[in-house]
Amino acid sequence: MLININAHNPQPRLIEKVVEILKKGGVVIYPTDTNYGIGCDIMNKKAIERIYQIKQRDKSKPFSFICSGLKNISHYAKVSNYAYKTMRRLLPGPYTFILEGSKLVPKIMLTQRKTAGIRVPNNSICLALVNELGNPIITTSATMSDGTIFHNSSLIHDYFGNRIDAVIDGSIVPGRPSSVISLINDIPEVIREGMGDVRIFE
Repeated sequence: MLININAHNPQPRLIEKVVEILKKGGVVIYPTDTNYGIGCDIMNKKAIERIYQIKQRDKSKPFSFICSGLKNISHYAKVSNYAYKTMRRLLPGPYTFILEGSKLVPKIMLTQRKTAGIRVPNNSICLALVNELGNPIITTSATMSDGTIFHNSSLIHDYFGNRIDAVIDGSIVPGRPSSVISLINDIPEVIREGMGDVRIFE
């Protein structure tokens, strides 16, 4: 199912339609400020396992997830003053921050060190989904098995077919990954340089 949603002013009716799919354990593809992402409700273990299968990914490598904002992040991660100030300056934006997960985060979403990757993309559609669902959603890039990145939702729809319950057509995306920054112990470490400027951490 391909659902056209306005990138600047997402229609509430269509957001609700996608959220109903997520609540039933569905897996959807949606635009972010970097790539198209594959996602589900982080509280639905079966849906998470489906995404591991789709991505052919080792379960020892947890997915990142999207929160709706800083207040939302503080429910799912331990946020120090330093982390809060850093994220407030850069979010929403093309960054994934590694933080220590809280007890609310399902174990399948945490690394062995109990850390989690958290995003707040500068994209109205995915933030509207998280707000309406009331839980974070998984984010992992919707790429071909060889890593080829899609910029266009109709190609994604054709490629993934019935492995996905819905694809949101919500404009062209840059097709570059987010920058990944660890803020564990208040020591910033650049794990991956992507779209977000990392010079402030050097």
